[in-house]
Amino acid sequence: MIIALAQLNYHIGNFDRNTAAIIDAILAAKAKGADLIVFAELAIGGYPAKDLLRSPAFLDRCEAAASEIANHCTGIACIVGAPIRNTTGKGKPLHNAALFIESGGVRQVIHKGLLPDYDVFDEYRYFQPADAFGCITYQGKKIALTICEDLWNIASPQLYRRSPMDVLADEHPELIINIAASPFSYNHLNARLEVLRTHAKNNGIPLLYLNQVGAHTDIIFDGRSIVLSPTGELVDMMASFDEVVSYYEVNDGPITPLQQADNTHQPLDTPLIHRALLLGIRDYFHKSGFTKAVVGLSGGIDSAVVAALACEALGPENVMAVLMPSVYSSDHSIADALDLVRNTGCRHEIIPIQSMADAFGDSLGSAFDGLAPDITEENIQARIRGTLLMAFSNKLGYILLNTSNKSEAAVGYGTLYGDMAGALGVIGDVYKTQVYHLAGYLNREREIIPQHTITKPPSAELRPDQKDSDSLPDYDLLDAVLFQYIENEKSAAQIIALGFEETLVYRVLHLVNRAEFKRFQSPPALRVSSKAFGAGRAMPLVGMYPL
Repeated sequence: MIIALAQLNYHIGNFDRNTAAIIDAILAAKAKGADLIVFAELAIGGYPAKDLLRSPAFLDRCEAAASEIANHCTGIACIVGAPIRNTTGKGKPLHNAALFIESGGVRQVIHKGLLPDYDVFDEYRYFQPADAFGCITYQGKKIALTICEDLWNIASPQLYRRSPMDVLADEHPELIINIAASPFSYNHLNARLEVLRTHAKNNGIPLLYLNQVGAHTDIIFDGRSIVLSPTGELVDMMASFDEVVSYYEVNDGPITPLQQADNTHQPLDTPLIHRALLLGIRDYFHKSGFTKAVVGLSGGIDSAVVAALACEALGPENVMAVLMPSVYSSDHSIADALDLVRNTGCRHEIIPIQSMADAFGDSLGSAFDGLAPDITEENIQARIRGTLLMAFSNKLGYILLNTSNKSEAAVGYGTLYGDMAGALGVIGDVYKTQVYHLAGYLNREREIIPQHTITKPPSAELRPDQKDSDSLPDYDLLDAVLFQYIENEKSAAQIIALGFEETLVYRVLHLVNRAEFKRFQSPPALRVSSKAFGAGRAMPLVGMYPL
C-alpha cells in the first residue's frame, strides 16, 4: 500500500481554498499511484475555528466540503479531519472526527476521545469525546486511526488513564495513523517524538503522524510530520513550516519512503524560532488580506529584529520603518536605525516628536503645576509615537507590528497605548536573551542588524542616560527566573530552591503579577514557546496571586 501524507496550510473558514487544496492533493496522489492520502485534524474548516463551530452555516459548509472531497475519492481513499454534528442529542453538539472516505463516500467516522483543555486548547467547549473506539480496514490492512491527543496519555498520565490507542491495540492493528493539529513550540519536538515512539515500539508496527502547517494569528503549526518504523526508529521527518506531500510504501512490517527522507533532529532553537516567526507574519498578512507593515524603529535591538523579520517575510518594499527621535534619542540610535534601513532596503520616514512632547507639557502645565517630572512624561513620549504609527496605519493601510519582547511583557516594562500598540506582537513570546540570538542568526550571512545595536546597553531613551538595567535585573538573570515561573510554572519557593536569590525572585514575580492588566490589552503574540501569554496563560485580572 502506498500512503501519501499531505502536510498542508489551511485557512480557517476559507472553504473554497481548503477544499481545492485537498482535492488537488488527492488528484496528484492518485496520479502517482497512491492508495491512501491523509490530511490533518480538522482540515475541513481549519483549526482552531473557535466559536465559528457554533455557526450552523459554518457546519453546513463543512458538510458540503466533505461531500465534494468524497466525489474525488475514486481509485484512492482519503482520511481527513472535520467537525461532525453529534446526532445523539446527548453532550456537546459536535465531534472532532476523522473521516475515512473511499469509493466516493464516507465509509467510517472516527471520533476523537481525548479532548485537550489546557494551554491554548479548549476542545471541551465544542466537542463530545468518543466513548467507543475501533480500527478501520482498508485493502485488507487493519489501521488504528487516531486524532492528535488520542496518543498523549503516555505524556500526561495524570490527565488520561487510558488512551484510545490502548483500546485499539486489542484489535492488533498493522499500522497507526495519527492526524494532528499540534502547535509549534521550540522545545516540543522531543516530547512529541517520545510519545509517538512509545506507541510504535509498544505495538511493533509503523506509525504515521500527520501534522498541519501554517499560522492562525498567534498559533503556529510547524508541520514536521513524522514516520516511525515498528521499532520506533525515525524513518522520515517532513519539512518544518512548509507545505509538502510525501509518499510511503507500507508492506507487512517495514515502511519505506518513496522520496529522499530526513531522519535527523533539526534544526536548533533559534533557526526554528526564526522560521516560525516568518511564517506567523506571512500568514497573518496573507490570510487577512493585508500586504504592508509599519514598524516604529528606535535603533534598539527589538525594533531592529522585528523590522528585519518583516522585511524578510513581506519584502522590504512592503515595510515602512518610522523613526521618531526625541531630545533623549542619542545620535548613535538614529544612526543605528538608519543603518538597519540601509541593510534591509525598507522604506522609512523620520518624524521628530520633541515639539509634540513640549506641546503636551504646555497643555498639562497648569494641571501638573508643582509636580516633578516622572514616568508620566516618559509615557507621553511613547504614546505620541504610538499615535503617529497608528496614523500611518489609518492613512496608508499599513498594519502596525508591535516590537515588545516577552521579558518586557512579563514584567510590564511597556506603555499601554504607546509602545504596546499594534495588531500583532512579533516577538511577544521571545525573551530578550533570545532576541539577541535571533539578531545574531539574522546576521549569519551578512550584517542586517547593525553591530552597535547588538552590543550597546538596551534603553528606552525616555529620560537622560536611561538604561533598562535601571529598572530591571540583567536580562540573563531576569529571563532565567521568568522561564521557571512562566514556562515551568514553578512557585517562588521552588525557584529559590534552584539557587536564585530570594529578593530577586519575589521582586520579579510581583512585577509579573502586577502587569496582568497590561498583557490583557496587548496584541496577540506569535506563539513559539510552550507557555505564551494570551490564550495559553489565562490569569484573573483582579486577584491575589499565590507565589
